[in-house]
Amino acid sequence: MRALKPIIAGLAAGAGLAAFALPAAAQQRLDFILNWVPGGDHAPYYYAKKMGWYSKEGIDLNLEPGKGSALAAQKVGAGANPIGLADMGNVLIAKGKGADNVAVFNVYANSPQGLYWKKSSGIKGIKDFPGKKIGNPAADGARPMWPALAKANGIDPKSITWVNVDANAKLSALKSGSIDITTSFYNIHHIFQRELGDDMGFVAWRDIGLNPYGNSVIVNAEFLQKNKPVVAKFVKVTQRAFATCVKDPKPCVEALVEAGGALKFDNEMTNWSLVEVLMSDKFSREVALGWHDPKRMADDYALVKDYVGVDKPFDVKTVYTNEFLDKSVKMTK
Repeated sequence: MRALKPIIAGLAAGAGLAAFALPAAAQQRLDFILNWVPGGDHAPYYYAKKMGWYSKEGIDLNLEPGKGSALAAQKVGAGANPIGLADMGNVLIAKGKGADNVAVFNVYANSPQGLYWKKSSGIKGIKDFPGKKIGNPAADGARPMWPALAKANGIDPKSITWVNVDANAKLSALKSGSIDITTSFYNIHHIFQRELGDDMGFVAWRDIGLNPYGNSVIVNAEFLQKNKPVVAKFVKVTQRAFATCVKDPKPCVEALVEAGGALKFDNEMTNWSLVEVLMSDKFSREVALGWHDPKRMADDYALVKDYVGVDKPFDVKTVYTNEFLDKSVKMTK
């Protein structure tokens, strides 16, 4: 795998590292890079910003659209952004390459990954995948984890063919038959349902033997060490925002749409309802919203190490912390 050092050098060369030297001030700017373009799953950040919750804690939050979890993990690890949102699998891979990130708040307690196909193709489930073509972007996070999913279901990982398809072309490629299967996050499940109707075939990874943690808020380790009070305040507000949006999502999605321009309220409301499914597990309901369970993190590390590879092994306990979470704030659904 390509070493991260050149990437770090390039990313950190700009103004991003200036965040480390910011003087104490009434408002400290935080450039928060998202995993993707804004959508329903990002509504709590926009709501808390609109309500002034971050600014009240002395945080000037700047939300930046992202281009994938891998890039977000690299940029935060390099210090180009002090904080970001990324899929945990990509965070672990990046850590092995030298990106020093620490996850401070888990959003997707369940894997958001799913597989979609047309029933009319004759596919009934994952056992029918051998000999078929799966299409998604070349850098999609589903690809490196496929061997683990295949093994869990008794399939030869090499029995399928990967086809490079742009993220926005997945559905059209599936409809046209140029691919047989595609991957997608569950929070846009409703779009596949709308476009494919009764012909939609679907299975969630979490239901067929693979359920690693999904998106988590990550902080650059050096920035965290020097700015613990700021990070603590950020996590406090973010945890509160997610809990509030679970109870009443409408104002949160309205804030997102107001900030996002082309976003449609009804679509993002549905998106958010699917996000709630991904947020809920025994730890988010019984321990704290945003909790990273040590055993699950150890299992995720082993999964990545065995099936993707870790360039430089590390103690998985160094890549997450629950210290900033309020245990009185729990997932209610």
